[in-house]
Amino acid sequence: MSRICELTGKRPQTGSNVSNSNRHTKRTWIPNLRVRTFAVPALKTEVTVKLSVSALRTIDKLGGFTKALHKAKDEKLSRKLLTLKNRLKRLHAAGKPAAKPAA
Repeated sequence: MSRICELTGKRPQTGSNVSNSNRHTKRTWIPNLRVRTFAVPALKTEVTVKLSVSALRTIDKLGGFTKALHKAKDEKLSRKLLTLKNRLKRLHAAGKPAAKPAA
């Protein structure tokens, strides 16, 4: 399994630990990833994605997974989320109203 956020494209970064004596040793910084399942009411389905915690905060801020998906850049999305975004665009372009979530 890759350590890449499917929404933001965050991936491990590499660099150096620098000691007091200025000795450089390689290290990696790994993104804080979580697996979450979101409902997509317009398509009447659920999707399980691996997201960074900062992406989860962005989803909360924007008011839902579909809004965050709509706002995300296409080149950052995983193939799975890109196809989901395109399906939502086609549904919206067809003029079908989105299903209301159950209360």
